[in-house]
Amino acid sequence: MRIRPIDLVDVLVYLVVLGVFIQLFPAVISESFLLALLTAILLKAVLEIVMFAKKKIVGRIRGGKTVAARIVSVVALLFVMPGSKFVVLELVDFVFGDAVQLGGFFAVTALIIVLMLARGGMRRLFARSGQ
Repeated sequence: MRIRPIDLVDVLVYLVVLGVFIQLFPAVISESFLLALLTAILLKAVLEIVMFAKKKIVGRIRGGKTVAARIVSVVALLFVMPGSKFVVLELVDFVFGDAVQLGGFFAVTALIIVLMLARGGMRRLFARSGQ
């Protein structure tokens, strides 16, 4: 897998957003800058995998030939959306232990929403400047 410049921008954006959450929410903790950077890299990797899975499932919903296939895909999407937050929480806990905490389910959900919004904003900004 090749690292593109936009991937590095994503990690920097994730690091800034994570830093803001660390400052504003007492439940979000990182013991050092290096751990915050490594957490941002981990979030980038996990969120890329989750977004890939969601795109595949949405493609199956749209391309489903039968109602049953679409229903199964919708149910899968309903499990992936909240399940991905638990995966993030457990993976961060497994990799970093008590040195990094992302709060609970709702804090991680808010963090991921803000990460995705910031990522999308930066990509739109770069798309406009490239024209």
